[in-house]
Amino acid sequence: MSTYIFGHTNPDSDSIVGAISLAYLKNKLGEDCVATRQGDISPETEFILNKFNTNAPELKTSYAGEKVYLVDFSDLAQAPKDIKEATILGIVDHHKLGDITTDTPLECWIRPIGCSNTVIKQMFDYYKVDIPENIAGMMMCAILSDTVIFKSPTCTKEDTKAVKELSQICGIEDYKALAMEMFIAKSAVDGASARNLNTRDYKAFDMNGTKVGIGQLEMVDISVLDNRIDELFEDMKLMKAEDSLHTIAILLTDIMEEGSRLLVLSDDVSKVENAFNVKIENNQAWLDGVLSRKKQVIPFLQPQF
Repeated sequence: MSTYIFGHTNPDSDSIVGAISLAYLKNKLGEDCVATRQGDISPETEFILNKFNTNAPELKTSYAGEKVYLVDFSDLAQAPKDIKEATILGIVDHHKLGDITTDTPLECWIRPIGCSNTVIKQMFDYYKVDIPENIAGMMMCAILSDTVIFKSPTCTKEDTKAVKELSQICGIEDYKALAMEMFIAKSAVDGASARNLNTRDYKAFDMNGTKVGIGQLEMVDISVLDNRIDELFEDMKLMKAEDSLHTIAILLTDIMEEGSRLLVLSDDVSKVENAFNVKIENNQAWLDGVLSRKKQVIPFLQPQF
């Protein structure tokens, strides 16, 4: 019986590519593994898959009775609803340790670096397994996405080293030019619904017993959404009610301006103001220099709860 590998709900490129790259490695090591996904493919991920002629992993939302590896998360709120009925063989991640627990020992590769695919690159090196060109290219793009082309404070020397080595494998020297193409694809909003925009990279968190949802849209120019802010807020209200959230926040991150426009609805907005030392006006604030949800948002917001 196959073992399934998947990333978090509302998967980003790191989750999708991570499932593909880790499944390839595990199969080379003698395990029968299949890459899967919990949600739809984003425009950025579609760009990456098309660029390197790779099919999207199978959509699968139920894992009861299955053996699984988790990539890019370890929080119950980002897992399938029946994850407690699955056997978790391992976790590969670059976030804080979440609240998922296991009944048996497991393999864990969790590093404080910019991207799960950097961790997987180190796993390939450790096991001395060659990376195919197309997988190397996708891994390179996932790292460039997660580190915002090395601008994110989460980026480390290990991430830049991985990108340079992967670029040699896939034969793409000007990887920054490719990354800009990727972010332009990621910035596409024409025809996208408010729900699609709010959930392209959305994660739910249990903050000391309080439910908080945080989404992020990384774009080359966030001003293209100026005339859709009211629409985004209306959908945020629905999401807040549907999931009984205390707080929902959407970060519109401008990678050129290197900051984020924060949209927030909260039962107690002072918690958000205190977290970021800002004044929320009309449910909005500008967070200068904030590019990373993982390093610049969650660690400051969670203590407020």
